Amino acid sequence: MALAPARSAAPAAARRKSAGKPFLGLIDAIIVDAPAEYSFDGSVTTEHANAAWMWMTRDLAPDLIDVEAVGDIPNSAAALDAIVPELLTRARQALSQVQTDSEAIRRIKSQLGGEEAWSKLPVVLNALRCRSLLEKAQGFGRAANGMGDEATLALALQSMPLQDQAVASLLMHAAVSQVAMPSRLVTAAIRITSSAAEGALVRAGFAPLINAILAHAQNQILPLNQVGTFGDMDLICRSVDRFHRLLRAVTGYVELERGSRWSAISSALTKSVSERLDPKLRDVAPDLNLALRRREGTDRVDGDQILSALNGMYLLATVRDSRDSLAVNALFDQVWAQTGQALEIHIERNLEQLRRNPGDTVTSARVDAALKMAEIRFNQEYAETMRKAKEATERTSRA
Repeated sequence: MALAPARSAAPAAARRKSAGKPFLGLIDAIIVDAPAEYSFDGSVTTEHANAAWMWMTRDLAPDLIDVEAVGDIPNSAAALDAIVPELLTRARQALSQVQTDSEAIRRIKSQLGGEEAWSKLPVVLNALRCRSLLEKAQGFGRAANGMGDEATLALALQSMPLQDQAVASLLMHAAVSQVAMPSRLVTAAIRITSSAAEGALVRAGFAPLINAILAHAQNQILPLNQVGTFGDMDLICRSVDRFHRLLRAVTGYVELERGSRWSAISSALTKSVSERLDPKLRDVAPDLNLALRRREGTDRVDGDQILSALNGMYLLATVRDSRDSLAVNALFDQVWAQTGQALEIHIERNLEQLRRNPGDTVTSARVDAALKMAEIRFNQEYAETMRKAKEATERTSRA
């Protein structure tokens, strides 16, 4: 089924102004976000996927796909799936010219937008060939979460086509995206291999698994670039936690060889994530103090500053649980101590203010905010104790 209905007389450039989502989601399972300093055989960046999609829609099969109308066609992804074999045939024919025609390869590289997109084109085409398997691989990843027995998981892992590393790379990347604890896949591979040594895992065909885990770890970097009050701190915290689970699956279980690619990538990713977290951690204590201090003149509680302080505390708690995969220990210890001391001081000062002025609703709201932060920084029991002290103060004052 073609995705190109009867065309209008509009110029071709206008019709092709946008190629939309690359491949209408058919290979989303192997697409990652930039920055991507390291390239892996099982994934492509959105930029490179878009380049391949544009090449097909604009230069390879404009008669089959009208990119301006494709979004209005019902079940367009299914329609695209039906013509993928024809697209692959045309791609194979176009690439066959490269063997004998230097001008052909120069033209295709130009159409794709450069050498990097050209180098990732085989991965995109292979993903299209394996598109039906990508969803099955994701299903395997989800099912792995429910396999409590390690022997069962190891048996399931052996069903992957490890003899075909190109296909295995794609399927491993798709599977890992759905696995909550990637370390379980690594321990299953070690069980199969009977060795945790890097070389043994490579020889047994499990290099695509480790590469997929590192690719997903790298893919956690983009959310960390958010700044400002309205940054999605929940997303940042999830990314830090996910990065930790992924990286520890490699560095905590695989015996990495000194100076190996995996070792170098792991160190570089740790450095990159830590550098992005550093300024965010340094802001935690100042934000807390700014949110909880009493203001001269007309006192008030600033909702944005309270939100920033709470976000900082959530980040601090996440880093505490993920610090084994980060290089922020000294800074974390400093900020952890500063926030603990600051919270105790602010809570005590504000409780004292409530004792002197029980009707002070601003101070009461400030204490409530401080107790939410204390629950994160200390524990629920501490916060509950302070909350009871606040309630007792208010009751005594009313009496």
